Amino acid sequence: MVFSSLTFLFLFFPIVIGVYYLCPRVLRNLWLLAASLLFYAWGEPVYIRLMVASILFNYLCGLGVAALQKRQKPSPAKGLLILCIVGNIGALGVFKYADLLIDTVNGIASSHLALLELALPIGISFYTFQALSYVIDVYRGTVAAQKNPITFGTYIALFPQLIAGPIVQYKTVEQQLCGRRETAAQFAEGIGRFTVGLGKKVLLANQVGALWDTVAALPGTSLTAGTAWLGALAFTFQIYFDFSGYSDMAIGLGKMLGFQFLENFDYPYLSRSITEYWRRWHISLGTWFREYVYIPLGGNRRGLPRQILNLIIVWGLTGLWHGASWNFLLWGLYYGVILILEKVWLQKPLQKAPRAVQHLYSLLLIVFGWVIFALTDFGAIGNYFAALFGAHGGADSETLYLLTTNLILLVIAGVASTRLPARLAERLVQRMHPAGQTAVRCVFYAGVLLMCIAFLVGDSYNPFLYFRF
Repeated sequence: MVFSSLTFLFLFFPIVIGVYYLCPRVLRNLWLLAASLLFYAWGEPVYIRLMVASILFNYLCGLGVAALQKRQKPSPAKGLLILCIVGNIGALGVFKYADLLIDTVNGIASSHLALLELALPIGISFYTFQALSYVIDVYRGTVAAQKNPITFGTYIALFPQLIAGPIVQYKTVEQQLCGRRETAAQFAEGIGRFTVGLGKKVLLANQVGALWDTVAALPGTSLTAGTAWLGALAFTFQIYFDFSGYSDMAIGLGKMLGFQFLENFDYPYLSRSITEYWRRWHISLGTWFREYVYIPLGGNRRGLPRQILNLIIVWGLTGLWHGASWNFLLWGLYYGVILILEKVWLQKPLQKAPRAVQHLYSLLLIVFGWVIFALTDFGAIGNYFAALFGAHGGADSETLYLLTTNLILLVIAGVASTRLPARLAERLVQRMHPAGQTAVRCVFYAGVLLMCIAFLVGDSYNPFLYFRF
């Protein structure tokens, strides 16, 4: 079940939110935990046991680490922390990377080892990182161990951010888990934020995604430059509106339930360097790797050579986190190398360049990165880059058809990825009476919601890219 499904919109969430507000406050976390486990089991009932096991394992590890720290037994506490990390990463490795490793060994050694062919539990990369951050922070003394298993289970399994983030660190919601106070204003804000996210997903991501699917299905050796660029731009917009839309929906749902999740996107395509881009894209993931991998490795405190090594490690892991295919490792290392080059050499020339040049530089590298990300076969990646640079001609009738039928959509997507719509809307409502502002917002959100429902009813194309993670 995804947020952009009619089942969620008209069955699951209305029941959840209705019962939630009818429950006594002391029972609300219990209801959220039960609803979250049902949400997870709806799509993959077989892996509900894995989710419950993860909750219990990390809950006990947190209590154990805290108890050992309190008794001033640092070595056993560190040992238990290592066990916790190995257990979590081990489970993630078995389900997500085992077949990649087996397939690679078979290819290198010409062996015939059988693949495990385990279905990937949805959201496992997200809730594994949340659990790890909690136990690590307990070990560091940053947070107190949560003694209530229901409260801890709610943190791990909370359905708004369960399957696609943002990655919520325990320390950012510790007080909210037990002491949140829901308000009508916050609830209304949550509805608006959810609706905007739903619009991004259904009205933009799904539509440009259809264009990318059309281009990706064409033979790579016959792609013209024009068609290849249209496809690359389509995927660039699709993954942004897909993922940022889902994050908006998660944040909006959280607000309706009294939670304040941190932002996950900040108009990343407006960046003027790749360094800036990764401060704006999937902010929660970048924060996680910085706090729990990069800094513990030494960060930038041990000289430039060690910093470069740390960046390579972090970005290699970042790439692999996104998927069990070697193209994701290549994608991560691609950005790692660019970030190193910017840090060592490109930063000052970029700052001196005209702003338009900075934006063009960033956008080109971002688009190239998404090509690597989207295509799992190295041969297909090579063919696509060849097409981008005109190896199979500049344009043909297919290019003209795709351009004329999708030009308006691409322009809308381009404008929607900037601050311009938000700024125009803000200027419009500022000139109105407060009652008029409320009326306009209600009409806008209702219109977006109705259009989304119409699209969902009439179109079966509703993919979600981050399910694989």
